[in-house]
Amino acid sequence: GGRRRDRRGLRRGRTQRPACGGGQKGRPGRRRRLAGAPGRGTLEKDKPPILGLIQRGGQVVMRMLANVQQKTIQPIIEAAVIKGARVHTDEYDIYARLPVWGYRHVTVCHARGEYARDDDGDGFCEIHVNTMEGTWSLLRSWLRPHRGISQEKLPLYLGFFEFVHNARRRGKALLGTLVAALVV
Repeated sequence: GGRRRDRRGLRRGRTQRPACGGGQKGRPGRRRRLAGAPGRGTLEKDKPPILGLIQRGGQVVMRMLANVQQKTIQPIIEAAVIKGARVHTDEYDIYARLPVWGYRHVTVCHARGEYARDDDGDGFCEIHVNTMEGTWSLLRSWLRPHRGISQEKLPLYLGFFEFVHNARRRGKALLGTLVAALVV
């Protein structure tokens, strides 16, 4: 007898909720958002644009840009990528002049839901930008503990991340590579 209570709680059929009206106690939670406006980054919006180039299985190059224009990215691309190389990008119009600059250019259209494409039908998606997307993810998770970096120091952080990524060593093994780079 005594154990046979209504299993829905003491409120007889009504769902249980806090008696204080169901509202939050204390102060509201913090919103974790960027200070800048949404959209493409600019230095004025406090979201500096970063150009990233990576060779599959190879080196990465990351540079903070003053603005996102073709004349800004051209010298960086020409210094890091050999002429005639095939460059994979999304369909952002800033990359439209890559063929004129001497590169073979292929794109994926994220707007159409395309993230990888198999052009020759062998079942292997040759055209994608997932290598760079994965590197952006690594960079964000590496920067997250720093909880915001000033625009003046961001190029230093990018340079160190680039060095560590290109050294391909982690933890204590990185120390020898770092010392060797400083001695030379």
